[in-house]
Amino acid sequence: MSLLVTVPTAELAADIAAQGPLPDGVEVQVWDMTAPPPAPRIDIVVPSYLGRQRFSALDGIEVGLVQGQMIGYEAVIDKVPAGVPFANAASVHEPATAELALALTLAAQRELPRFVRAQDAGVWDRAFTSSLADRRVLLVGIGGVGKAVARRLAGFETSITAVAQTARTEHVEGVGEIAVHALADLPTLLPDAEIVILSLPGGSATHQLFDADMLARMADGALLVNVGRGTLVDTDALIAENGRIRAALDVMDPEPLPEGHPLWTTPGVLFTPHVGGASTAMNPRIAALVRTQIDRMLAGEEPANLIPR
Repeated sequence: MSLLVTVPTAELAADIAAQGPLPDGVEVQVWDMTAPPPAPRIDIVVPSYLGRQRFSALDGIEVGLVQGQMIGYEAVIDKVPAGVPFANAASVHEPATAELALALTLAAQRELPRFVRAQDAGVWDRAFTSSLADRRVLLVGIGGVGKAVARRLAGFETSITAVAQTARTEHVEGVGEIAVHALADLPTLLPDAEIVILSLPGGSATHQLFDADMLARMADGALLVNVGRGTLVDTDALIAENGRIRAALDVMDPEPLPEGHPLWTTPGVLFTPHVGGASTAMNPRIAALVRTQIDRMLAGEEPANLIPR
């Protein structure tokens, strides 16, 4: 059986090759979807990362599967031609995103930006800062990223509670049992939380979940960490808090943040430019996922991570 797979970069093609010899009949070509397609049928198309996809290039050709490079798919799923299966990149970005969530949390708690600025100024600026140990952490979202965050928090002696669409008890490897409350309980849980970490997906159901009313329920000095989607938080409402609560964000609304936007100078806000999955872990994990999809397709099995359409 012959199988044609296209990937957007030579680097990703090399990472797929590094996984081991391809099965007979499987060919991987580099196609970034800016030139004409290399064949009238492509079995697996891997588009570019983030906002550089050109799905109109798929019009008029037969495609067996579009394998996205992101966990989130809300912004792209409607751009994939009708009838073409789409899979997201679950299992790829969770560790790196959880690492950044923890890094942002620690940087905010221990006031690392303050010390970096002092170092740049040549000032020896000692300070007594907040710990991560013994803090009450509320995870809003307990999917792949939320579980990965919980595993990384396990060594920091925190108290973890979680919120998801439905109430349940979730077993997380390396952590044990975590009490998961329904999303409807969020308003009553927020006042007791010292650190709130968001990893929910975007979409209409979660749009501006943290609006002015929800932010007002957070305790003075509490930390809001967002590695989910920027639209989870009402940016204007966060700015209006004016430092009463702190925030550490990898995602925000809008993105990229325009020059002169007030979030740049809002007190107590630390942010990174949506780089949660952008690490050396990404390409080898994408490559491994593509190899899994190749094996499944050759075996006549349903692709992994298939998103219902």
